Order: sequence, then C-alpha cells, then structure tokens
Amino acid sequence: MNIVISALLRLLAQGLHIALMLAVAPLLVGLIRLVKARLLGRRGPPLVQPWRDLLRLMRKQPVLADNASIVFCAAPAVSLAAIVVAAALVPSFALGMTLGPVSDLLVIAGLLALARCATALAGMDVGTAFGGIGASRDMTFSVYAEPALLLVIFTLAMLAGSTNLDLIAAVLRDGALGLRVSLGLVLVAILTVAVAENGRIPVDNPATHLELTMVHEAMTLEYSGRNLAMVEAGKALKLLVWLSLIGTIFCPFGTAMADNPLFWPLGLLLWVAKISFLAVALAVFESVVAKMRVFRVPEFLGVALLFGLLAAVLLFVSTGMT
Repeated sequence: MNIVISALLRLLAQGLHIALMLAVAPLLVGLIRLVKARLLGRRGPPLVQPWRDLLRLMRKQPVLADNASIVFCAAPAVSLAAIVVAAALVPSFALGMTLGPVSDLLVIAGLLALARCATALAGMDVGTAFGGIGASRDMTFSVYAEPALLLVIFTLAMLAGSTNLDLIAAVLRDGALGLRVSLGLVLVAILTVAVAENGRIPVDNPATHLELTMVHEAMTLEYSGRNLAMVEAGKALKLLVWLSLIGTIFCPFGTAMADNPLFWPLGLLLWVAKISFLAVALAVFESVVAKMRVFRVPEFLGVALLFGLLAAVLLFVSTGMT
C-alpha cells in the first residue's frame, strides 16, 4: 500500500509540476520586462501582459504564405511539444517525480535541439531572406553552444556518476562534493549557453526587429495568430526550462521529495524565489550590457566551450590523481 501511495504522490507532483511550468512561463517573461522597464525609469507593462497577449493571439486565425508547406505549419506545434516534454523532465519544487528516472540531461539537450531545428526549418521553408539569415545564424551558433553543453553534461556526470538530473541534484544537495573549481567553470559555461539559446542580450535582442541583427526573431516573422501564440509560449517556456535547470543543478537546496507532500509548499516557495532571482539578475544584466555584433557571438560562445573544457580537464586530472 505504501508503494501505491508513493507512486500516486509522485504522479500528482509530476502533474502539478507540468501545470506550474506552463502557468509560470509567461509570468517569467512579464517579470523580466517589468524589471527592465523600471530600471529604465518607465512604468512598464503589467506582470500578466504576456498571458493576455497569448490569449489574444489564440483567438486569431493564422495567415499563411502561399508557398508555406507542412513544415512551416507544423513547426510551432513540434517545437512547443519538445519544449513541454523537456519542461516535464526538469524538476521544479520536487525531486523523484514520475518522470525522474528518464530525466536525463542528454535527453533534455536533445529535445531542446529538436525545437531549435524545427524553428530553423520553418524559417527557411517560406523562402524569405530574413528567415534564411536567422536560421543560418542560429545553426552556426549551435555549433559552439552544443559542444559546450555536452562538456557541461560530461563534467556533471563525472561528479555525480550519472547524467540523470534527479541524481545530480540529489548529490549536489547533500553537499558531499563541496566547493569545486570545476563547478564554478561549469556554471559560467551553462549561463553563457543559456543566454545564447534563449536569444537574450548580448547575443540577440528579443524586443527589437532590426533586420540586420535579428537571429531568433527572424525565423518567426512570418507567423501570426495561433501559430505565433505557440511560438511565443515555446520561447517563454524554454527560458523557464533553462532557469529551472540552472537552479536545480547549482542551487538544489530546499527542493522537496515528491513522496513527501508536507515539504511541497517550502519547495515551491524556494523554487519561485530562485526563478525570481535569476529573472531579476537577467533583467539587470540585459540593462547594463549592449548587444554585440553577430560576428562576435562565436567568440562569446567560445568562452563557454573553453570553460566547459577546462572544467572537464581539471576534474579528470584531479580525479585521476586521487
């Protein structure tokens, strides 16, 4: 009976987690916009404005180009579905949920790559110049971002003995590893990759539509109505997935266990605090730095690749010497 109750609690925690991620993702974008506006001396939009925009877009019919194929039509749904599955695998307020055993960092990285490829194919499908430029730039940046992310995963796997995100978070939460230089290098690498993957400043500016500087926005210029709503929802959820991933790995303290519902409120409160802190930090960072030139982005991501390589080498050398 205890096993059945534990399984039901884990399933309930999984359902609450998915609903929480879907509900909070637009609010996260609203919080970042609000903080940036206040830092610039403006009142800014309300916190729930992204939700209002999504509901408004969902009521509108999409307008499609004459030469749009099934790739262009299906890309928003495919991308959003991949990101939703990735969000289900990244813990929020609790560990040990139903999907915990398959919450593998390699699987999460693959799902995010699938979403990126679907968006890039959609950008090239219609044949517009902006879509092709954006897709080309995004795929070029991924050449540097994905190896850096794989080095981060490799380093964490060496530390925890597994690529399972639940196990990594549990090992780091216990504090058995202590403070390590490799973890600091990994943190810098994953923060750099997260900024690039979400199209944030200094890599890209999600609030502008300047033709010569667009990357992620250029691939979705042709979308409207419900399709655009799915695109925007996917972007917001993807940002929340990255912030939750960073919080789970580098600040796993206070995370509850799925089979112990008494600690769920505390875990939820601490998760909201972590995400809010990271969102405010991102807003402050974007307000004090300028967007770099497109040709400088590979150098920016090269730093992440270098830090990931240094973390793996240092950990490998120190482990081999003990």
